[in-house]
Amino acid sequence: MMRSHIDKVILSRQRISRRVQELAEEITRDLSPHVSRESHLTIVSVMTGAMVFCSDLVRQLPLQLRIATMRVSSYPGIATNTQGAKLVEAQFDGLAGGRVLLVDDILDSGSTLRLLVPMLKSHGALEVKTCVLLRKKRPEAMATPVDYVGFDIPDEFVVGYGLDYDDYYRNLPDIVSLKPGIIGGEVGRRA
Repeated sequence: MMRSHIDKVILSRQRISRRVQELAEEITRDLSPHVSRESHLTIVSVMTGAMVFCSDLVRQLPLQLRIATMRVSSYPGIATNTQGAKLVEAQFDGLAGGRVLLVDDILDSGSTLRLLVPMLKSHGALEVKTCVLLRKKRPEAMATPVDYVGFDIPDEFVVGYGLDYDDYYRNLPDIVSLKPGIIGGEVGRRA
C-alpha cells in the first residue's frame, strides 16, 4: 500500500548505496590519520531519521570507533516544515578528548547542526565533523557549514531511507516524494 503513495523517486537505493560508499572513503581518508586508541572517534547519529544512513555508513568505515545517539525533534507529528531543533535525548559519555562525526539525515534550516555542534564541543570533543545525507537547495542550508554531504536535493519534502512523515515511510529503500493529498490527509496516517 505504501508504494501507491509515492509520487516519484528522488534518489534510488542504488545511487544512495554508491554515495554512502564514497562518503565512507572520504571520511576514512580524512580521519584515519587522527584516530587511535588515544584519540578515539565517536559517531553520533541524530535519531531517528539518520539511523538507516548511519548504519550503512559505519559498516563501511574501517576505523576504530564508538557509536552514540542524540534525539532531536524538528518535525513533530505531521509537520512538513521545521519547527526548530530541540534536544530530546543525548549520550555525552566518552566524548572528552576524542573526535566526533555527527551524522544527520537532512540539512534544511541548519538548526540541528547549530544546536548540536557547540554542545558536543562543550562536552570535550577535540573536533566535530558533520555529515548529512541530504542538503536541501535552500539559502539557509547552503550557508550552513558541513564537512560531508551525500546529495544536494530540491527544496521539497521527502521520505524514505530513514526519513519520515508522521513516523511512517522510514522503511522505504529509496528517497521519494509523496503524491499530492498524502501529506496532511488521513491517507498519510494509514500508511
